[in-house]
Amino acid sequence: MARRAMSLLSQWSSRIFSVELDGAPFYFSIQETHRREEVPRVFREVRNNGRCYSLLVCSDDRIRRAKFYGELKGKLLRGLPPECDLSPMSSFLPNVKDSLIKGYFLKDNSESSSSSERLLRRLIQHDPVFVCSYFRREEGQLWTQHLWSHADSQTMETSKEYYVVPSEAPQYHPSTLNIINSDVFYSFEEAYEVIKKCGDIIPEASSVLELLPSRAEARSKPDFPVIVIEGLDATGKTTLTESLRDTLGAALLRSPPQCLSPLRARFDQEPPLIRRAFYALGNYITAEQIGQEGMKTPVIIDRFWHSTAAYAIATAVSGPVCNLPAEGSEVYCWPSDLLQPSLVVLLTLDPEERKRRLRDRGQGKTEEEQKLDHNQLFRLRVEEAYRRIIGPACVIVDASPSADQVLQQVQLLIRGKCHL
Repeated sequence: MARRAMSLLSQWSSRIFSVELDGAPFYFSIQETHRREEVPRVFREVRNNGRCYSLLVCSDDRIRRAKFYGELKGKLLRGLPPECDLSPMSSFLPNVKDSLIKGYFLKDNSESSSSSERLLRRLIQHDPVFVCSYFRREEGQLWTQHLWSHADSQTMETSKEYYVVPSEAPQYHPSTLNIINSDVFYSFEEAYEVIKKCGDIIPEASSVLELLPSRAEARSKPDFPVIVIEGLDATGKTTLTESLRDTLGAALLRSPPQCLSPLRARFDQEPPLIRRAFYALGNYITAEQIGQEGMKTPVIIDRFWHSTAAYAIATAVSGPVCNLPAEGSEVYCWPSDLLQPSLVVLLTLDPEERKRRLRDRGQGKTEEEQKLDHNQLFRLRVEEAYRRIIGPACVIVDASPSADQVLQQVQLLIRGKCHL
């Protein structure tokens, strides 16, 4: 059995399990004896003849793990009876970094669970996944978990039986355990290794690697100030960056850089690990461009690492803002090997005014923009993640006045902070 799987099994009874229902996580744990605890919320509404299963992805290879998890939902939806309900699930060791594994929780309300079990048996024989069955005991007052094992390509349930009991919510949302160098990258090497390992499965990965700067080159600080303008769509970033370019005689760059545009649609289809590594490398390409332009003139950048990190953190963590990593967490610290700007301005706008401006544009929306529109909690998480990033932190500017007034305010900031 693979090393990761062995490690997971050795600590199985110490793990906490989380199932998302209607966007909120519900937690349970397992124990060898039962002390008459109440039934966990996840199991309370299962029909009398219903059966539950969990699937958790456990490959040693993080690329394979990410790809398989990304494809697993489709496999299940295509193969399971329509009476089955599928919910996102994870398992973790409390407060242990990189201990999170992801998968799905299945409630099978069909007349017979045989077709579901056939599909799960096929999965366990060939794919990096742990499968558990959950049984109702004593007229629904108890539930037990049975972990399936592999034996000569035949699936069987282990004789080990665990009782399922409620668990308190952890101090921080479990997804925060795996954010570093998984959802957000903090070094060139970490992101580079992910894309490099994708070469066999994503032909376009080689094109990305060819565009990257040499890490052997000296990283000297630009002679001129570097100013980043951040903010959600329709807050006036394009208007402001172009005005600053003209008034300061500055170079204007954008992140992700133009050279990655033909590849974005391809990598946007990939699971978060690969997609985030792609955009992280885009920041290093932009940094090289900044280094070149900043020797001759001030540089204005339309979005940079703050955007990459804020959106990734807000996507990785579900629920209200309080689920985000705490202020001061290393998650919000600027990568030590990425060029630091002189000033970062975050444009903010009343949500209704921003929606009005988006409607006036009449443009098609990105997937993230649609998510911002339909999910207020996601928007609040993005905005708060922006505010918590340090090294440098954002200076917040209200973008509701006229474009000229916003320009004047930002020019005053630049004079004060950058002496331009």
